[in-house]
Amino acid sequence: MKKERKQKKKEQQLEMRERAMVEGILEGSPDGVGVVVVRLDCGCRKMAAVAVSGEPASKIIMYRDGAESICDACKDDQGSFMRVTEQFIHWKEPEPDAAVKEKITQKVFGAGHPSVH
Repeated sequence: MKKERKQKKKEQQLEMRERAMVEGILEGSPDGVGVVVVRLDCGCRKMAAVAVSGEPASKIIMYRDGAESICDACKDDQGSFMRVTEQFIHWKEPEPDAAVKEKITQKVFGAGHPSVH
């Protein structure tokens, strides 16, 4: 029971750190309507702001929670798509309408895109 609470608390902390990164990226990207978040099997993340056109609105940022740098695997392969466990777009408020979100999502992820948060 205690272990479950510790794990849940750890997951919440990771989410808070991720949210802080998303907010920082949006703040530095005035053309951004959302942030693409790609989570990798190693725990590293790739993030970048996306414009309403579906084009990047910032540089890609790679980071790993609680670490000074990304892992060795990401250093070698720059976070290969083969190691992606989850990807989505966190939309800036107010969110674009559903049709615009779908267009952007398809441009960013392709036709077989994931569910969007």
